[in-house]
Amino acid sequence: MARSGKPTTPTKVKALFWDQIRAGLNIEEAAETIGASAPSCRVWFRHRGGVKPPRGYGHSTRYLTLDEREDIAIYTGQGRGVRDIARRLGRHPSTISRELARAPRAPEAVRPSRPAYRASVSQADADRKRHRHRPGKLATNLALRREVQARLKLNHSPEQIVHRLCEDFPEDPEMRVSHETIYQSLYVQGRGGLKRELATHLRTGRSLRKPHRTSEERRGRIPNMVNISQRPKSVEDRAVPGDWEGDLIIGTVESGSAIGTLVERATGFTMLLHLPGRHGAEEVADAMIAKMGDLPDQLKRSLTWDQGSELSDHGRISEVTGLDIYFCDPHSPWQRGTNENTNGLLRQYFPKSTNLRKWGPGYLDKVAAELNGRPRRRLGWATPAEALDKLLSEHGQSPGVATTA
Repeated sequence: MARSGKPTTPTKVKALFWDQIRAGLNIEEAAETIGASAPSCRVWFRHRGGVKPPRGYGHSTRYLTLDEREDIAIYTGQGRGVRDIARRLGRHPSTISRELARAPRAPEAVRPSRPAYRASVSQADADRKRHRHRPGKLATNLALRREVQARLKLNHSPEQIVHRLCEDFPEDPEMRVSHETIYQSLYVQGRGGLKRELATHLRTGRSLRKPHRTSEERRGRIPNMVNISQRPKSVEDRAVPGDWEGDLIIGTVESGSAIGTLVERATGFTMLLHLPGRHGAEEVADAMIAKMGDLPDQLKRSLTWDQGSELSDHGRISEVTGLDIYFCDPHSPWQRGTNENTNGLLRQYFPKSTNLRKWGPGYLDKVAAELNGRPRRRLGWATPAEALDKLLSEHGQSPGVATTA
């Protein structure tokens, strides 16, 4: 920017050039439109590394880039307002306003009340502030550190410590700390304050922190899965048989054992999958295909499962059995309420913390038959087997299938 306070011609020309590029013109067309030389425009383009598409307010990038700061310098030189600049960059107006307010004062500023904005100076200042070391609160506050350490040794969780500090020191703002700060001090080297050995007093007892996965990362375990939100509304009515819910009940960790459970939504009719070895995707698919093989097509409409990796081979199951398979949302067991209730009943036969491998397929069929022969309140005290046969007869299927399934 010149000392007169007006933008120089090259600055105006560059701004027009980038406007043409964003409008979809190539370098030569943009150069011809603004009356500049094509070689100069190519230099500008190479210097900036091309054009980044405008970004919405919700973009994940937190900080302004050097490219964006150069654009801010150009647009402020043109006299554009904060909201106009924000719209052009796809940023929130407050982001631009704060950037201009905290920008270092340039030596060639004409008016001290409104100093000139320089992209390189602002970027260097932002980099310096971002990388400066600030000691953690637990590293500098000895009294707070002692309190946190003493409570950790009593096996209090960080969340319990945070709330009790507020209760025990209501008038002392220095005795405040977040549970995340405590975790960071325990697990992140350089945050200081707490000894790594204190992590053994946490409930997990881990020496390293286990990262939380996002719901998107969890979904990535199962290819081509269809969410329960796309399941037909007719499944909710429970008027037609053939819609199933499924899950695994797990034995002891040492045994690595499991039993597959399948429950028909309309009647509560139950089938159990024998998994004598592993309960991976291949084993679960083989057991389900075998168990479903003797059922009539009318009873193979849909299956709803959670997002466990044991159903990663759902494509093969669907292809062989004809089932439409849907997956529940993470941490939403109520979306398989019938199956969750049945799994609770099954714990009468298969208690938790036991080795489930000792039960053979004959015993599993016996347990399923007992459950299917129990009168249920929601069925008017009919049994699941009776209710299923009744529904099948009403829909044109010969009765007696439930007793042979």
